[in-house]
Amino acid sequence: MVVGTLKLSLYIHNNQSLKEKRKVVKSIVAKVQKRFNVSISEVGSNDKWQMVELGISSVGNDRRFVNSSLDNVLSYLDSLYLGEIIDSHIEILNV
Repeated sequence: MVVGTLKLSLYIHNNQSLKEKRKVVKSIVAKVQKRFNVSISEVGSNDKWQMVELGISSVGNDRRFVNSSLDNVLSYLDSLYLGEIIDSHIEILNV
């Protein structure tokens, strides 16, 4: 079994409140879950209204498939233009 994780930090430029941030996060989570077979959740910066930290995970039998899946998620999030990707880190584990 291969487990892949992607930790992603986004900066939302025109955000003015936590309520607006929650709307953006909810939209991102819904779009990613609908398009890809991955788990996604906000994992940090909960009280900072311009920063979003997301954790995304994928499980599979093949290391290349899991890595490709997370790369596709990252590219998709970049193409949405909902925020600037500040940092991303992919880690693949063989369990």
